[in-house]
Amino acid sequence: MNKKNKVLLATAVATAMLVTLGVGQHSLQSSVTAASNSRMVPDFEVDPFWPKPLPNQWILGSAIGVGVDARDHVFIVHRNDDNNFATQEIGIDSGVAACCTAAPPIIEFNPEGEVVNAWGGPGEGYTWPASNHGIEIAPNGNIWIGGNGGGDSHILVFTRDGEFVREIGEPGESYDSNSTTHFSQVAEIAIEPGASEAYIADGYGNKRVAVVDVATGAFKRYWGAYGNRPADDRVIYEPGAPLPQQFAGPVHCAEPSLDGLIYVCDRGADRIQVFRPDGTFVKEAQIAPQTTGAGATWDIAFSRDDDQEFIYVADGSNMVVHVVERDSLEVMYVLGKGGRQPGMFYGTHSIVSDSEGNFYTTETYEGKRVQKFVYQGLRELGQIRSGTPWPAGSLSN
Repeated sequence: MNKKNKVLLATAVATAMLVTLGVGQHSLQSSVTAASNSRMVPDFEVDPFWPKPLPNQWILGSAIGVGVDARDHVFIVHRNDDNNFATQEIGIDSGVAACCTAAPPIIEFNPEGEVVNAWGGPGEGYTWPASNHGIEIAPNGNIWIGGNGGGDSHILVFTRDGEFVREIGEPGESYDSNSTTHFSQVAEIAIEPGASEAYIADGYGNKRVAVVDVATGAFKRYWGAYGNRPADDRVIYEPGAPLPQQFAGPVHCAEPSLDGLIYVCDRGADRIQVFRPDGTFVKEAQIAPQTTGAGATWDIAFSRDDDQEFIYVADGSNMVVHVVERDSLEVMYVLGKGGRQPGMFYGTHSIVSDSEGNFYTTETYEGKRVQKFVYQGLRELGQIRSGTPWPAGSLSN
């Protein structure tokens, strides 16, 4: 074979190899995409008729907490003093408009979306928060709330009907992330019934997770980011920079899972950190890591399968809910988008799931509402509709 023919043969072989390699890479990529698209994930539709219209011409302020009890009754806490259109005087003859009246701070809905109880506000024997924030329903039905206003360094516990039970922590104190006598602007509370412990996302002033005994309110332990001793120094998160060794804050949720892990929302750093109950760090992941300002990880809820395979992350900055695989902390897809219609969000603040697998969200800022998203079962990821999760057959984009 002469030199020219050898060159032609080598070129042909190389070309064939490149084609084969290209086909192989394409096949590999296609198989990966197919596997990803076939992943079964939970699917939801918004219920545009839940809840039913509020009675008494009530109107909501910023809705900054949601909880579900064993009966699937939904409780919300909102700021009933931040709506300029609300007035306690109703009637044309009174000289003011006929609408509207600020609803009581805590409202209970039955599964059908009807208001069955409402109460809350200042009273004898306790200090009502300057700015309501977060709500949790204990296994015995008691209602726990926090606050993130000035001087809100305590937690309040009431019965389901609003009878005062206990004040935990000294009100009126400044921040001290190593205090065992008070909190500082608690964002959220979550109760682990097995050990009868309440995990406190503490919060806006302090930068830690604190744990108290449910029965007595006694402090038990606390920790900061990565299980470090918390510090009060304020840290700034910068996308692309090494993640801070302290919580950037606010520490906005601390949720125990059924398998004994604690999932913590470090909102300002767009991250979820996972711990054991003693504060031992396990792993972390970021959600929408380019988000600055108010951050992306506002609250989480677990799916209601036995393994709690997924978590739903409320993201009030990007106005969405992220559906995340719990084991890998990988975002599967994003539900909703910014807007005011049902299934859209404006300031997605808090989230909780019920025994049927549905989840509920509340919205702060000018969102001022609660929404229900109905579980539709598992569906292949490639079949999930993007955008607003309207009922099947409705236009979605």
